[in-house]
Amino acid sequence: MPNYHIWTIGCQMNKAESERLASLFDQKGYQVVPNATQADIIILNTCVVRQNAEDRAVNKLRNLKTLKKSHPGLILAVTGCWVDSNIDRLKANFPYVDYFFKAGDGPPWEDLNEWSQALPKQPQPTTYVPIIQGCNNFCAYCVVPYRRGRERSRPLSEVVCEVKELVKRGTMEVTLLGQNVDSYGHDLPDKPDLADLLTELNGIDNLYRIRFLTNHPKDMSLRLIQRITELDKVCKNINLPMQSGSNEILKAMRRGYTVEDYRRLINEIRREIPDISLSNDIIVGFPTETEAQFQQTVDVLTELRFDTVHIAAYSPRPGTIAARELVDDVPADEKKRRLSIVEKLQEKIATKINAGLMEKTVEVLVEGKEKGKWYGRTGTDKLVFFSDNANYAGKLVHLKIELTSPWSLQGTVNH
Repeated sequence: MPNYHIWTIGCQMNKAESERLASLFDQKGYQVVPNATQADIIILNTCVVRQNAEDRAVNKLRNLKTLKKSHPGLILAVTGCWVDSNIDRLKANFPYVDYFFKAGDGPPWEDLNEWSQALPKQPQPTTYVPIIQGCNNFCAYCVVPYRRGRERSRPLSEVVCEVKELVKRGTMEVTLLGQNVDSYGHDLPDKPDLADLLTELNGIDNLYRIRFLTNHPKDMSLRLIQRITELDKVCKNINLPMQSGSNEILKAMRRGYTVEDYRRLINEIRREIPDISLSNDIIVGFPTETEAQFQQTVDVLTELRFDTVHIAAYSPRPGTIAARELVDDVPADEKKRRLSIVEKLQEKIATKINAGLMEKTVEVLVEGKEKGKWYGRTGTDKLVFFSDNANYAGKLVHLKIELTSPWSLQGTVNH
C-alpha cells in the first residue's frame, strides 16, 4: 500500500479537512509518513488569508519540484484556499502537480470522493467538526467567499450522527467549525440554527465539551447567548472578531456593524455569562487607516479587555473588494509598529486576567504531552501544563494553578 504525507497550514477548517483526508487514507490501508521524501502521495492543504501563508505554500510547492522530478510516480496534489476557480492557470504554472482540487472537495481520483464522511478510527480527545462551508458576507479584505463559495450547512441530523460516532470512538470534546457558524442552518429546509444544534449535541452521552467558531458580530443572536448559559456542555468561551475599533474602517471593511453595536453585544454576553472568556481578531493597517483610527482600536481593546487577541497586519488578497477598490497605503513599517503596539497591550491585559487564576482549581481536558509535560485546555480555553508520572491522555483532570503567564498556565494535580 502507498505511503502518504499531508502538509497543512491555515485555519481550523483546513486542519479538520486534513484530518478527514488522513482518515480516508488510513481506511484504504495507506500508511502515513512524517516526511514528504518518504511518501508516494503528497497533499498540500493551503491557505491564502494572509500573504505570508500564500508565500509558504508556494515555496513548499516549488521545493517539491525536484522530488517530483526524481520520483515520477509520486502523486502530488494541492487543495485549500490557494486553489481558485482558474485551475487551468495553476496547471500551466505548476505542470508537475498531478491534481488541484478546491477547498472542501475530495481528492479527484477513484474511490476517494467520500472523504468528507471519513472519521478517524481513534480520534483525538478533541475533534473538529465542520458544520457549514463558505461565507456570504464578502468582507472587503477576505478571500474566503471566493475560494470556498457561498454558505452551505450540513443537515443537523448528519452532524449529530457524526458526533455520536466520534464519541463512541473516544472523542470527548468537539469544536464546531464554520467561516461563520452563526449562519448555520439558514439554508436548510427546516431552518434550524446554531442554538438548535447545540441543544441536540448537549444531550449526547459521554460528550463532555462543545465549542464553536468563528462568530460574526452582526449575526450572533441573543437566543444563542441564552442557550450557552443553559447548556452545561457548551464551553464558556466565544471568539468574536471585531477587526477594528473605528466605525469608518469597519464600514470600509464591509463588516455590517458599528463599534457601538459590538460593545453592546460584548456587554450583553458578559451580563448573561459572567464567567465567559472572549477572544478577538484585529487587523491593523487596513487601507486608509489613520493613526487616530488605529488609536480607536487600541482604546476599545483597552476598555473591553479580551482574554486573547489574534492580530494581523493587512495584506491585500487578489480578487477581494479591498484589493480591487482600495490602495494599500499604510507602509509596511507602520503596520509592523501598530501590530507591535497591540501585541504589547494584549500581553499586559492577558497577564492580569490570567493572574486572577492563581491558586484556583480548574478542570482541564488533557490533549497530549509536550517536552515532558502534559497539556490541555480549560473550558474557557486556557492552555495549562502540568507534570505527573501517571497517564492522563484524554482524561479530565482538576489542577491547582501555581504559575501564570499571558499565554499559558502551570498547575499541579489535585489528588
